[in-house]
Amino acid sequence: MKARTLICTVALATACVSQTAFAQIAGVQPLGATVEQATGLLQGWSVRKALVDEPVYNDTNEKVGSIYDIIIAPDRKATYAILSVGGFLGMGKHYVAIPIDHFQIHDGNLYLAGATKDALKAVPEFQYNKLEKATKPKKIKPQ
Repeated sequence: MKARTLICTVALATACVSQTAFAQIAGVQPLGATVEQATGLLQGWSVRKALVDEPVYNDTNEKVGSIYDIIIAPDRKATYAILSVGGFLGMGKHYVAIPIDHFQIHDGNLYLAGATKDALKAVPEFQYNKLEKATKPKKIKPQ
């Protein structure tokens, strides 16, 4: 399935690159990715597919939570993972922010050394309403 998706994506990207794509207007940035960029993109990670809702284990292989969100800092780097800890059927979940560099990956699984459900529940809860909105670029007035 992945090979078929890759072939379709490369074929689509190649079909989109025509003679008109090379005619660029000075000062205008193209919206799409080049074939080389698309190939590199396909080798990257999708946060949604690879991390969100994935379980997190401690060093004794106990599930201690799951990835709920990833926070991107103003410098465009992933800095914190928001873990969902506890809860049942969506009720009573506790969200905590853990620095990305605290996680380890072994055999495709995420590990948080020394973590327990009780220790994570004792961490102050992450509150989305205190998270600042990313600043939007200022509008340019037409001349």
